[in-house]
Amino acid sequence: MIAAPGGRSGKTIVSIGLCDAFRRRGFTVQPFKKGPDYIDASWLTAASGRNCRNLDAFLMDEKTLLRSFEQASDKTDLVLIEGNMGFYDGIDPDGTGSSAHLSKLLRTPVILVVNTSRMSRSVAALIKGFQNFEPETEIAGVILNNVSGERHKSKLIQAIERYCHIPVVGAIPKIQDLNITERHLGLIPFNESTSGASYINDIGTFVERHLNLDAILSIAQNAPGEPLFNSPSSILNSPFLILNSSDSQGNSQTDNPVVRIGVMFDRIFNFYYPENLEALTQAGAEIVYIDSLKDRILPEIDGLYIGGGFPELHLEELWDNRSLMNDIAVAIEGGLTVYAECAGLMYLSRGIRTNGKLYKMAGIIPSEAELSRRPFGHGYVEAEIVHENPFFPMGTVLRGHEFHHSKLSSTNDLQCAIRIKRGYGINGTVDGIVYKNMFATYTHLHALGTPEWADAFVLRARECKSNEELRMEN
Repeated sequence: MIAAPGGRSGKTIVSIGLCDAFRRRGFTVQPFKKGPDYIDASWLTAASGRNCRNLDAFLMDEKTLLRSFEQASDKTDLVLIEGNMGFYDGIDPDGTGSSAHLSKLLRTPVILVVNTSRMSRSVAALIKGFQNFEPETEIAGVILNNVSGERHKSKLIQAIERYCHIPVVGAIPKIQDLNITERHLGLIPFNESTSGASYINDIGTFVERHLNLDAILSIAQNAPGEPLFNSPSSILNSPFLILNSSDSQGNSQTDNPVVRIGVMFDRIFNFYYPENLEALTQAGAEIVYIDSLKDRILPEIDGLYIGGGFPELHLEELWDNRSLMNDIAVAIEGGLTVYAECAGLMYLSRGIRTNGKLYKMAGIIPSEAELSRRPFGHGYVEAEIVHENPFFPMGTVLRGHEFHHSKLSSTNDLQCAIRIKRGYGINGTVDGIVYKNMFATYTHLHALGTPEWADAFVLRARECKSNEELRMEN
């Protein structure tokens, strides 16, 4: 695990660089990101060549988390987990869900990336405090970041070796050229970057020059080798993304016709957990990718999934593709099954307002998305389904996350299925707008934490498809 005392310490750059450097050495590297995150994960995916998976003890139960970890790690040479926030930062004073909690759960050694700017001997006090705070955690090495020069580096290493008795496995000098562009939600997604592959190559080369890859590999090799489960083979050979592979009549979904689910995936809409798309496929869906900027008409689909992203940064381009928006609006009015998260909700609204100007969107949700410099929702969400909807039975408890700088101008005329217990949603009280077979929400869900979501999506899409076919026959 690559962790840090706090945010903006350099762990993402280090993680990206290590994925790239080890891949170029011929290793199969499986990356994970601790916590709910699409953006860092997109860079780790590109750097490793394998889908980065998210591990989150709030969104999913521990057994599911461990099972996901083992299945994704099977037949790989090296597993790299990027922590989030500060190493011990969790959702409560006990540190539940922290990177430290995850490292203990997975029994993985930790390399701490420390921002050493304006610090010398004090670095040892900092690291020793992290070593002693929860002694059962295994902090096995240190990477020094923002090192001013050889003299500064020597002082830091001497202090750590004398007081902390763990190796320094790298020292990264102060440099500005490798910073990935950031904005209000952190790094820009890899899919948006026009020079992402070049950045990754530069970062990997830089990291290889300043880190001791052999020492880092040795630390990884000292991780416990035994499985996390008593019977791993049965778990690794069985699908876990969909817990219920039968419909309400007890019939295997594989006996039913394939349902075509459109997924809006492009420079704007690209916040999707790979497990969500895999869950739809295992539930019986054929994924049809749609580009919101290039595709002028809606392809022949039975359902539509519009994920998160940054529509507010591409409003002119979305505005120019009114034909696709109109097709989607007509399809929703006709009963198309649609699931939309955050940016998808904004896309389906009456319009997005920024800097005093309104950009019209699909117009299905009778409210405008108004942008603000401060986030309205930021963090974990816990909610309950309290109204009828196409996806979840009444009383279902959902765990998700949100991070949005927009809110809806009016919520009076909206039918909402979700009551917010923790988080903000649409207005601090409700979320989950329902209209016909559309469900639009600011809350992001993970299929491993909400396994019924994919089955329900495909089942509703199949029912609507069958009803339409019967209507056409009559």
